[in-house]
Amino acid sequence: MFLSIDPIIQAALQEDLPFGDVTTECCVPETAYSHGYFLAKENFIVCGFPVLRRVFSLIDETVTVTFLAAEGQAVQKGSKIATIEGPARSVLTGERTALNFLQHLSGIATYTARAVDSISGTNARITDTRKTTPGLRILEKYAVRIGGGFNHRMGLSDGVLIKDNHIAAAGGIAAAVKTARQLASHMLKIEVETTNFTEIDQALQAKADIIMLDNMTNEQMRRAVLQIGRRALVEASGNMGDRNLRSVAETGVDLISIGALTHTIRAADISLNFI
Repeated sequence: MFLSIDPIIQAALQEDLPFGDVTTECCVPETAYSHGYFLAKENFIVCGFPVLRRVFSLIDETVTVTFLAAEGQAVQKGSKIATIEGPARSVLTGERTALNFLQHLSGIATYTARAVDSISGTNARITDTRKTTPGLRILEKYAVRIGGGFNHRMGLSDGVLIKDNHIAAAGGIAAAVKTARQLASHMLKIEVETTNFTEIDQALQAKADIIMLDNMTNEQMRRAVLQIGRRALVEASGNMGDRNLRSVAETGVDLISIGALTHTIRAADISLNFI
C-alpha cells in the first residue's frame, strides 16, 4: 500500500510546507519532545490509520503512533483513538496533513457504512463511482471498502462503461457494444447506461453484461428488473445519495452506485491534543 500512497502523502506535505514549518521552527525548541492523543469528537468509523502513521514516518521515523482502535472500528465521541510521541517539531509539522487524511477517509467510511446498513438484508450492493477528489481516488475507494461498500471502476482502464455521450458518438447502443466486443479484452465487462425501456431492450439485444438504470423512479426500476430478467447485472444510478436506499434496493437491483460516497463528504471531527 505504501508504494501507492507515498506520492499522495508527499504531495500533501509539499503543499503544506513548501519552505518548512516557520511557526514551529520559530516557536518550538529543537529539543522539545511531545506526547499527545487523537480524540474522537463525534461517533464515526475509523479509516486512515495506515496513512496517519505514514505521514509521520515520512517526516521523522522516530515519531511513534500507537492505535487504540482498529481500522474500520466504530468509535464513540470522547474516546482516544491513538496516541503519538516524538520530537515536538516533527509532530506539529505533520499534524494537519495527518488529520486531513484521517478525517476525510473516516468521513467516507462512516457515510458508506450508513448506506450499507440501510440496505441490510437485501441482495443489493453499495458501490462508489469515479467522482473522487483528483489525486485521492485510491484512498477514497479504500475508505469505501472499509465502510463495507464495493468499488466500481478504479479508472477508465478497468471496464467498458458506455454512457449517453459514447452512445451518441458511436451511433447507438448496438453499434457501441458491437465495437466494444470486437476491440476490448475478453477480461473486461461491458456496461451500458440506459434511461428508458427501449434502451434497456437494445442493451439486452446487444448482450451487455451490466445495465445501468439512470435516474429512474423505483417503479421504473422494478419494471426494468423484470424486463432484464437476470440476463445482466442491474445497476441503479443517478443522485442515489438523495434517495431512500432501502426502497431502491427492494426494487431488485444488484448494485446501487453513489457518487456522494466520495464527492459530498463531511469530514469526521478529530483533534490531536498534546498532554
